Amino acid sequence: MNFLNQKITRREFLKRAGIFCLAFSGLNYLEAFAESKIPFKKEALFYRKLDENTVKCELCPNGCVLKDGQRSFCRVREPKEGKLYSLVYGLPCAVHIDPIEKKPLFHFLPGTSIYSIATAGCNFRCKFCQNWSISQYPPEETENYSLSPQEIVKLALERNCPSVAYTYTEPSIFYEYMLDTARLAKTSGLKNMYHSNGSLNPQPVKELSLYLDGANIDLKAFNQKFYSEICSGYLDTVLNTLKILKENKVWLEITNLVIPTLNDNFEEIRQMCIWIKDNLGKDTPIHFTRFWPQYKLAHLYPTPPSTLEKAREIALEVGLDFVYIGNLVGHPAENTYCPKCKKAVIERRGFTVLSKNIDEKGTCRFCGYVLPGVWA
Repeated sequence: MNFLNQKITRREFLKRAGIFCLAFSGLNYLEAFAESKIPFKKEALFYRKLDENTVKCELCPNGCVLKDGQRSFCRVREPKEGKLYSLVYGLPCAVHIDPIEKKPLFHFLPGTSIYSIATAGCNFRCKFCQNWSISQYPPEETENYSLSPQEIVKLALERNCPSVAYTYTEPSIFYEYMLDTARLAKTSGLKNMYHSNGSLNPQPVKELSLYLDGANIDLKAFNQKFYSEICSGYLDTVLNTLKILKENKVWLEITNLVIPTLNDNFEEIRQMCIWIKDNLGKDTPIHFTRFWPQYKLAHLYPTPPSTLEKAREIALEVGLDFVYIGNLVGHPAENTYCPKCKKAVIERRGFTVLSKNIDEKGTCRFCGYVLPGVWA
């Protein structure tokens, strides 16, 4: 059949593209067809039964109170006969092999590949989401693949990926699936990485931290008004998650997507950087990332490079050691610079590592300074 001459909907195009990508990555093409019915097969963690027909989810601060037939805010959790279930366990809608730099993680096994998975759903409603076609839909409306935690670990090992990423959408909403996979990955010699909006209650963060090696948390702004109006989230929860991850010795990097007119106030950026230095340490990398108009903010303009450069200048003035600029390919601030001798110890262009002058212990080959991170 000649697909080029067919007229198809955007959603059908995305489905076919997803099938192609999965087949290209080496998975069985026949596994790429969606489940016709989402099964109630995995009981959720972190919920409380209120009565015979009502439960309260305690995974994230949304605290959804649900009766049979009602769906959680994240679209992937539903009660049945007094028990809460995850509807996306073993059903990822995105499976890819990425460069680790795409997460972005710049101090975590640079130059390696990472096996990345996501399911449908999110507990935020970000108006700028780049993955809205899967994050803002329930699992019944995405193309899902049947992959157990055991299969994910096996595929990651077969494809020489030293780590697994829970990413693209909000991995907190597929918590049970992520936790089981992370446990198995850990025992198999793989590292685990979590890219999250940070909207998770303290106890789930603490339990997950036992199996995480690295995390990149989106600190989307430094005021609650932005979180309420643009994301439907809570800043305090994100800040608490960052502190818990740091306390539990998970390697931590932060991404701040700078959106013109919404979170590009320089004084606010300064206060955010001061908080990071005081609470997480000056060696915590931060990525100031360029916004491109999309989804519900398509009317805005891309972030001017000068705004990102000013944000970086402020972060360095505050005293942060590792400040990056993202989504601006070829900018010198894609490189990692030694805080002592100021030389580029890792040179990058986009997601490609061009050179490394750092050993497996993080030692700068120019001056001997030991950079923080996970290097081997």
